[in-house]
Amino acid sequence: MPKLLLIILCSLISSAYAETAPIRSVPQLDVARYLGTWHEIARFAMYFQNQCVGEVTANYTLQDNGDIQVINRCRIANGEFDQAKGRAQVVANTGNAQLKVSFFWPFKSDYWVIGLDPDYRWAVVGNPNRKYLWILSRTPTLSPSDLALAKASAVAQGYSLQQLISSDPASVQP
Repeated sequence: MPKLLLIILCSLISSAYAETAPIRSVPQLDVARYLGTWHEIARFAMYFQNQCVGEVTANYTLQDNGDIQVINRCRIANGEFDQAKGRAQVVANTGNAQLKVSFFWPFKSDYWVIGLDPDYRWAVVGNPNRKYLWILSRTPTLSPSDLALAKASAVAQGYSLQQLISSDPASVQP
């Protein structure tokens, strides 16, 4: 019985620490492997994505000046696509895992890769104040086991997933 109590106490302490500990990005991001199209599987609700009803993607392309072009796209209720174009810059000395993204000059937002599958099949993106969260996949759907791993990486960073919404009901494989 004392061992069980100790395990429960340790779990509570580590959970409380995760909620107050600073967000950490992954130690290293291979930008060349990260480039290309990612499909949004889930996100925290955001005012700038309210019109999105499905087929949400982000495409990253390296530019000649070293910046990364970002094109976010989603299907809206009338069946058409909405698109936003921006640029991202890698923050120095972060292993390339922290970026500053701008869709409206001069405003920039933190874009940190906080969870990443070793084979770059899925990624979890957030920011230091835990206000934003996206679960991304290289494919339009993500298996339940991969989704569970992605969610676990967010929870380990102190994110509460109560406000996580599916980007498209068909994006999680049965």
